[in-house]
Amino acid sequence: MKKWMFLIVSAAVLSSCSHTPKQKQLPDGVTLVESEVVQPGKIGIPFKKYRLDNGLTVILHQDDSDPLVHVDVTYHVGSDREKIGKSGFAHLFEHMMFQGSQHVADEQHFKIVTEAGGTLNGTTNSDRTNYYETVPNNQLEKMLWLESDRMGFLLPALTEKKFEVQRETVKNERAQRIDNRPYGRMSERFNQAMYPVGHPYSWPVIGWPADLNRANVDDVKAFFARWYGPNNATLTIGGDFNEKQALAWVEKYFGGIPRGPEVKPLPKTKVTLEKTHYLSMEDRVHLPLLRIGFPTVYARHQDEAPLDLLANILGGGKTSILYQNLVKNGVAVQASASHPCSELACQMTIIAVANPSKDNGDLNNIDKIVNQSITEFEKRGVSDEDLEKVKAEIKADTIFGLQSVSGKVSTLAYNETFTGEPDQTEADLKRYSSVTKADVMRVFNQYIKNKPMVVMSVVPEGKENLIAHADNFKPVLPKLPEIKAVQFKDKKITSNFDRSVIPPSGPAPIIKVPNIWRGKLANGIDVMSTVTDETPTVELVVYLNGGHRVEPVAKSGLAEITAAMMNESTQLHSNEELAQKLDLLGSSIQFDSSGYQSVIQVTSLTENLDKTLTLLNEKLFKPGFKSEDFQRIKQQILQGLKHQQTVPTYLASVGLSQLLYGKNSPLGVSSGGTIESVSKLTLADVKRYYKTFYTAANAQIIAVSNLKHDSLVEHLGGLSHWKGKATSYPKLPAPPKLKGGTIYLIDKPKAAQSVVMISDRALKYDATGDYFKASLMNYPLGGAFNSRINLNLREDKGYTYGARSGFSGGVEAGSFTASASVRTDVTAESVQEFIKELVKYQKSGMTDAELDFMRKSIAQGQALDYETPYQKAGFMRTIQRYKLADDFTKKQAQIIESISKDDLNKLASKLLNIDDMIILVVGDKDKIEPKLKKLGYPIMTL
Repeated sequence: MKKWMFLIVSAAVLSSCSHTPKQKQLPDGVTLVESEVVQPGKIGIPFKKYRLDNGLTVILHQDDSDPLVHVDVTYHVGSDREKIGKSGFAHLFEHMMFQGSQHVADEQHFKIVTEAGGTLNGTTNSDRTNYYETVPNNQLEKMLWLESDRMGFLLPALTEKKFEVQRETVKNERAQRIDNRPYGRMSERFNQAMYPVGHPYSWPVIGWPADLNRANVDDVKAFFARWYGPNNATLTIGGDFNEKQALAWVEKYFGGIPRGPEVKPLPKTKVTLEKTHYLSMEDRVHLPLLRIGFPTVYARHQDEAPLDLLANILGGGKTSILYQNLVKNGVAVQASASHPCSELACQMTIIAVANPSKDNGDLNNIDKIVNQSITEFEKRGVSDEDLEKVKAEIKADTIFGLQSVSGKVSTLAYNETFTGEPDQTEADLKRYSSVTKADVMRVFNQYIKNKPMVVMSVVPEGKENLIAHADNFKPVLPKLPEIKAVQFKDKKITSNFDRSVIPPSGPAPIIKVPNIWRGKLANGIDVMSTVTDETPTVELVVYLNGGHRVEPVAKSGLAEITAAMMNESTQLHSNEELAQKLDLLGSSIQFDSSGYQSVIQVTSLTENLDKTLTLLNEKLFKPGFKSEDFQRIKQQILQGLKHQQTVPTYLASVGLSQLLYGKNSPLGVSSGGTIESVSKLTLADVKRYYKTFYTAANAQIIAVSNLKHDSLVEHLGGLSHWKGKATSYPKLPAPPKLKGGTIYLIDKPKAAQSVVMISDRALKYDATGDYFKASLMNYPLGGAFNSRINLNLREDKGYTYGARSGFSGGVEAGSFTASASVRTDVTAESVQEFIKELVKYQKSGMTDAELDFMRKSIAQGQALDYETPYQKAGFMRTIQRYKLADDFTKKQAQIIESISKDDLNKLASKLLNIDDMIILVVGDKDKIEPKLKKLGYPIMTL
């Protein structure tokens, strides 16, 4: 998705007229501010905007297409509101807000939402924090009670112990997402060079570890009291609900929360560089990376749109200058330009990942080509097609954004927070459609041409000779102000009702399962489709039996490289010409491959479907299979595989598959292949695979659109001429005998965390048999956020950012795995806790309370399963692939309701024998092996 769509990607229906109607029967303390209604043929999101006397902004959006509601509370506070020496507080509260409040017990927030059949999360960026839930529509009152309690009554429940545990959780998150990930520390280093000392974007959103270590519970309480008041928040509700009742609940639960301190906008001071800053970083990576940034404007500045268009021309896909000059010729495996914007500042960002097989990945050469590309743009200028492509992409992305309530709610909340106008759809369409060629050239000259920039080189450890330029920048750490101890006193808030009473659920919603139509094309290809009138769009997926499963192990990766070649040139057009045609239609065609199938995914506006399918037929039936494309794609895949060797989670995944299924089985080798197998693949192999498996008899089609079924089949007429025989899967070799109780260790020196996986072969997929029942059994153990495993390792011990367990089954095999990325210093302790939980659960099983929780959570959660075209397509594909009855979910619901605790506990006893399970650990062997030996298990190093 292009960056400029961020503000409007979720726009929903169209509206042109805003007005403030007469206020009728509103609860006391609630004022209607404005209302936007829908006019046919216009694009927008209908809404009503209210304000409570305490300053809380409330936005309501009605959408009765599915029996669900999405609730979002956005606070206008991000890391930009933090002070020097006290970074990371906003992100820390993203965690603290889920730990219970005065009337919600510890760990109950997740439990209540999950038990209601909902999903929830929170996010923090530099400018705002939001918390959200999607639940069946009978749970709205309960969500408003939860959100209001943590807005008004969090601090009385914020204890020293909770603070310490969540501080450790944040450290684990940093270790997992930053310190233990290739290039993870790049952005925070880069921003130190981009922004002046003390600028609120000069420190990372997650915070500096030293600042978090320095903080105490009174510090964070004071931060909350300053920024999390109702007058600095927007509550947005979207979905199927009674508006009058919703407003009454909003006033009841939020109206009595006192207004917080006044909040003023932060100044948008232009960021400038006196000279180009060069910096470099050695990292545990394989691929050298060059990152360049120019400071520009700020979000919604008049120059943002032309700068976005400039970024698209420079590096926005296969038609861009950077792709042509760096990727097409194999100098880089990836190159792009973007113009990400935040509230206070934007950057024009260029990223190029070098191909080490060319000049050893010398970033100085990459830098020269980037600068030559910028000069080339100046000579090339802007074409009419550049502008036309942007308009097509905006229209398409805007319409696709109508497909989910959560997307529309997020857009309304975002726009209200930063502009005071919830629906910016028309304004955004206008500001991009009005960009001229002269505008793009003007911003190029003003912000890019010959301007100082930040140039950062990230190179493999010990290869500083590959950096683009010698460093001339070292970060200057801000002088810590005198930090005075804060002694915070809670202010008692009283309510005129008993907040400790959990609101009841409303009547159970009626689940709207897609109505399925089945048919065949003239050549016998099965078609399964459903009609949705919410958007004029088509989601079409062609599934081809085969994938990695049919490859000889020695040719692993062949299905994937074949799919990649299908994304390249045809016999009639170059890849760039095809990409341009698709962009002008606002469509996409993507070939891919997985374990058991190759996939063709087509996304189109209905009005452009025929033109899109013409391009699909060309790509499918007349692939170019050009030697130069093959050599470039092969190099990209090889370099990607070498990069994956630096990713601990990848090493754990491929290592576990090999242990479970053997290195001579396709199930034991990654579908992407190995460096050895991909190196030996030839273009002849690709042509042979295409001829054998890209056949009509191997194909099945899934479609979700606003077209009637007969009309859809008519549009698909081009595929009815497809020919070819069906192919079968070769026999799998017998899996190896597992050495249960053995610890297998993969050494990853200097790893910031250890990846732990405890696993056994288990059940194949079935929809209503033991496999399905095993997933129910596992739910309290490691399937839900508030499962035993996660509460133990994350919440109680602070060992990890998240721990889980689950069954994974396919048509031929399945497995059970419990896993987590854990702190290096507690690797052995984490393994011990996993084993303890598994042994206890196998012996005693779940409790009555856990059974009740599982039933409510999974049964009610079905209301959320069929909202988007993507979800509908996935549902139909499950039926198609496993030959299920259309109403198989009814039998699942009956099982959920009637299965006994004893039956589930018998499954636990049968399937969770720790003596049969192998234990895989990826981490720094020198640091973790001594304590692992003390556990008493044999250890083998892979």
